[in-house]
Amino acid sequence: MDLMGPDESWNLFKSVAFANEALPSEFETIGKQIADECHGLPLIIVVVDGLLKSKRAIENWKSVEEDVNSFVSNDPDERCSRVVGLSYDHLTSDLKACLLHFGIFPEDSEIPVKNLMRSWMAEGFLKLENDLEGEAEKCLQELVDRCLVLVCKKSLDGTKIRSCKVHDLIYDLCLREIQRGYIFIMNDIVLDVADPECLDLSMHKMQPFKRVPGDLIDSPYFGLYRALLTPVHRQLSDHDNKDLLKQTCSIFSFHLNDYSWFILKSELIHFKLLKVLVLRHRDIDNFPLQILSLIWLRYLSLVVHGHLLIPPEICRLWNLQTLVVKEYDPSFVTCPVQIWELVQLRHLKLPIFYLPDRPSVSVDKERDMGFSNLQTTSGLSLCCCTREVIMGIQNVKKLEISGYEDDYESFWESGLVNNLVHLHQLETLSLTGTYILWPRTLPAITPSAKSFPATLKKLNLTSTYLSWSYLDIIAELPNLEVLKLMGFACCGEGEKWHPIVMGFNRLKILLIERSFLKYGKATDDNFPVLERLMLINCKCLKEIPIEFAEINSLQLIEVDLCLIELGESAARIQQEQQDLGNNPLDVRISHPRKYIVFVKVTLCFSFPKV
Repeated sequence: MDLMGPDESWNLFKSVAFANEALPSEFETIGKQIADECHGLPLIIVVVDGLLKSKRAIENWKSVEEDVNSFVSNDPDERCSRVVGLSYDHLTSDLKACLLHFGIFPEDSEIPVKNLMRSWMAEGFLKLENDLEGEAEKCLQELVDRCLVLVCKKSLDGTKIRSCKVHDLIYDLCLREIQRGYIFIMNDIVLDVADPECLDLSMHKMQPFKRVPGDLIDSPYFGLYRALLTPVHRQLSDHDNKDLLKQTCSIFSFHLNDYSWFILKSELIHFKLLKVLVLRHRDIDNFPLQILSLIWLRYLSLVVHGHLLIPPEICRLWNLQTLVVKEYDPSFVTCPVQIWELVQLRHLKLPIFYLPDRPSVSVDKERDMGFSNLQTTSGLSLCCCTREVIMGIQNVKKLEISGYEDDYESFWESGLVNNLVHLHQLETLSLTGTYILWPRTLPAITPSAKSFPATLKKLNLTSTYLSWSYLDIIAELPNLEVLKLMGFACCGEGEKWHPIVMGFNRLKILLIERSFLKYGKATDDNFPVLERLMLINCKCLKEIPIEFAEINSLQLIEVDLCLIELGESAARIQQEQQDLGNNPLDVRISHPRKYIVFVKVTLCFSFPKV
C-alpha cells in the first residue's frame, strides 16, 4: 500500500471533503490534524472524508478526530479496518443493510446498479415511499459520497451510475458484520451432485457462508447457492434445517450446474417466505411451475433458451416487483393475459415478448388490471404496441421495443407508432431490430414528431434501417438530450445525412456506431448545445464537418475503430476550437484503421412467430 506525504494527504483531504466549496478557516487546523492521523493511507483519508462531508459543525469534526486518533496500530490494514468500521457505525439502519448486501456477491465483483437497487427494494431495505427507485438512488449515492462504494461505470450523460463495487477492506467489513447476524444471516447451500444419494435439500444442511475459491465455484461437481435469512436470536440445532428453509428470504445461484438446479427446483416449495430468487442455470427451457407457490416473491430472475410460455398462474405472484428473463440463445416469451394482474410490477425485462391486450377487468372481475406501477419495460414486441397495451403501461419511464424487419414496416405503416404519444412519463425509448449484414432501407414513412411523447429525453435506435431523412422528425423532439444510432439504425440515400436547420435544440450527446455513413453536414444551428460526439466503427466516414468547430458547447469527440482520416478531421476541429478561443475540446482517438475490409457473409436465422 503506497503512502502519501503530508502535502499530498492534505490536498486529497481538501479535494474530497470540500470538493466544490471554499475551505472555512476554522476547519483548516482540525482538518490538517485529521489528515495527519490518517498516516498517508489514501483509503483512510477518503473514508474519513466521506464521513465528514455531511458534517459542517466543528464539534463533529473534533469528535471524528478523537476517534481516528484512538486507532493506534502499526498495521496499515488494521488502521484502515477500524476507520472503515467507524464510518459504518455512523450509517443509518437502511444504509447499513444496503452496504452489507454487497457481501452476497463474489469478491471484487462489478455489480450492475439496476440489479443491486431492485434487490434492495425487494428485500425491504428501503423506507416505505412511493418513489422506491428514487430512494434506492439516494442510498447508493450516499454510500458513494461516503467513499464506501466505488463507481465503475456511468451513463453517457454522467447522470446515472451503471455499475459499482466495493474495496477489499469494505468487503471484509461486510462479511464481518453479516457474521454477527444483526441485519440478516447469510448461508451457503452447497449441493454435491457427485453423490447420487443427495437427491433433495433434506440431505444437505445450510452451511455458514465462506469465501469459495473460483475453481470450486466452477467445479462441475458442485452447485453453490447463497441464501439470505431473516435473523433469529437463538442457536439452531441440526434438526432445524427445515426452519432455515422457511426463514430464507433470498436465494442467489453462483453456478450453472444442471443437476444442482434439478435438486433445488424440486425443493422450492419449502421456501415459503422467499422474496428474491436469482437463477443463472442455462438449462431452463420452460417456466418452473414450483416457483408459482412462492407468493411472497418480489424479485425473480431466470436464464432460458428457446420459446418460453409463461403460465396463466403467474398471477399468483401478486407481490412481484421485478421479473427478469435473460436469453442464453435467441428466444422469445409469450405472456398470458393474466400477467396484467401483477399490479405491483415495476420492472419487466424479457427477450422479445408478446403481450396480449389488457382486459378492462381481471379474469375474476374483482379488480381493475394494469401495470400502473411499471417503471421500465424491455423486449416488448413491436406488434404489441396497440392502444390497449400502451394505455396499460402508460406510467412507464423507460421502454425498449424489439422486433424483426417486417415488424418495423408494419409498425410505421399501421400507425402503431402513434400510440406511443400516450406514454406521458416516458423519458427513454429504445427501438431495437434484428441485425442484417446487408440491410435494405425501410420505405420512407414520415409520421409526425407528435407521435412521440414530448417528455422523451433519450432515444436509442438499433438495427432499425430507417432512412437518414427520418432523423428530421427526431430533430423536432423538444426535450431530446441523448441520441444513439447503432447497428445500422439509418441507411440508404447514398449514406448522406443533411440535418435540418434549427433541429436537435437540446441534444447534448450524439453516438453513431456501426454505420455506412459517408458524408454528414452540420452547423451550430443543427446542434446548438451538443457536448459529446461519438463515432464508433463508422466504416466509410472520412470527415467530420469543420462547422462542428462553431459549436461552443462541444467538449468531447471520440473516434474509435474508424478511418485515420476521420481522426485527423477531429484533430482539425480541435485546433479550430482553440484558434477561436473556445473552451478546450478533448479529442480521443482509439484503434484507427488505414482501410476497412468488407467481407460478405450470409447468415440465416429462423425465429418462430406466434
